[in-house]
Amino acid sequence: MAGRPVDRYLALLHELLPELAEKYHVRSLEVFGSYVRDEQTPESDLDVLVTFDEAPGLLGYISLENHLSDLLGVKVDLVMKSAL
Repeated sequence: MAGRPVDRYLALLHELLPELAEKYHVRSLEVFGSYVRDEQTPESDLDVLVTFDEAPGLLGYISLENHLSDLLGVKVDLVMKSAL
């Protein structure tokens, strides 16, 4: 399983969690979707499930999504776990 693109993203998310917890009140991040199934295409975004200690407003949510996209180098689609 090592060497899959999702493994790299999971490792980066794990490293970023303390910073994201402080800045955005993120409690946890999980990846789901095509990257987990190893079915991603060049057009795929990275589906990230987020849990917050304190839910942000719309601008904070969009800021986090854009911040993750920039740091990971792939379009991130952020989904709040509480919305499921």
